[in-house]
Amino acid sequence: MTSLELDEMLTLRWPGVVRRVMGDLDANDFVRGFVRSIAKHGKRPDWQPTAKQEAIMRRLLTEYSGPQDPEFNPIEGD
Repeated sequence: MTSLELDEMLTLRWPGVVRRVMGDLDANDFVRGFVRSIAKHGKRPDWQPTAKQEAIMRRLLTEYSGPQDPEFNPIEGD
């Protein structure tokens, strides 16, 4: 993973993953802790994920970066 790719991932995409994981009632404690840990460590300028962390990050980005639940409507029309 290049520094540019990591910066883009952590700046643009990871905050959304963190919000979606924390709001997911089915997410387990490992996933919740992992996304918080990456968000924390990602703020350090010299930090790079390990190969295992990178693989998990990419998997979570795929799982949690999709469109929001289509049934969710923050504005109730009733």
